[in-house]
Amino acid sequence: MRKLVNGDTGADVRELQMRLTSAGHAVERDGWFGENTEAAVRAFQRRVGLVADGIAGPKTMAALHIGQRPSFLLSQADIDAAAETLGVQVPALMAVNEIESRGEGFLPGGQPVVLFERHVMHQRLADAGKDAEALAARYPDLVNTKRGGYKGGAQEWYRLNLARQIDQDIASESASWGAFQIMGYHWHALGYASIGDFVETVSRNEAAQLDAFVRFILADEALHKALKTRKWADFAKGYNGPAYKANMYDTRLQRAYERHAAAEAVPA
Repeated sequence: MRKLVNGDTGADVRELQMRLTSAGHAVERDGWFGENTEAAVRAFQRRVGLVADGIAGPKTMAALHIGQRPSFLLSQADIDAAAETLGVQVPALMAVNEIESRGEGFLPGGQPVVLFERHVMHQRLADAGKDAEALAARYPDLVNTKRGGYKGGAQEWYRLNLARQIDQDIASESASWGAFQIMGYHWHALGYASIGDFVETVSRNEAAQLDAFVRFILADEALHKALKTRKWADFAKGYNGPAYKANMYDTRLQRAYERHAAAEAVPA
């Protein structure tokens, strides 16, 4: 089932409405995801402890199926605690969770989401005094001066494991990890004991991945200030680089923030 949001229509919306009604959140089964359906989604999410974002994605549908939140998933309490630690508004952090995170921190097989960056592998091998050029000639999909080679999903683990045969720690440092796409090479700056400690920690649950994000923000004064003051263009540029404009990250963050702030103002 596709991720369902306010404004969507169709048979899958009707199925969502049927599941919500069965779960005790009665809503008209008209196949239109309007304000009432969004309110019912948020109410169910609050009840089971999911992040109450009003979006019916795989996490919400899984919780509707089993009647509870799987323990490894991010909770609203996690978001609230992280917002307090950062000194930012809860709707602001919810906007980041919605737009900047990958949405899900784990693959269906249970591995944390990763994205292997071959250009980072090349740079870090060179910095370690290894013959990056020779390795690039032999393994261009794994070691390269150019970005790319992405396979997506579980195939990124295949790429990562191949790269680990060249150098395990450097390969792990050359991937982004979890829902918030934190690069492994930040492990030392973020206070982890080793790259292995970082990988083990973010592999536990989405709350640990959110904690890595909190550490990342606290370690970057400019990024932290941008999030506090909701300067979305500054935040998006710092988090994503210049490509943020093409993907309209700042506009999407602003809209998500406004939606979550409006929902927070409505009594539960």
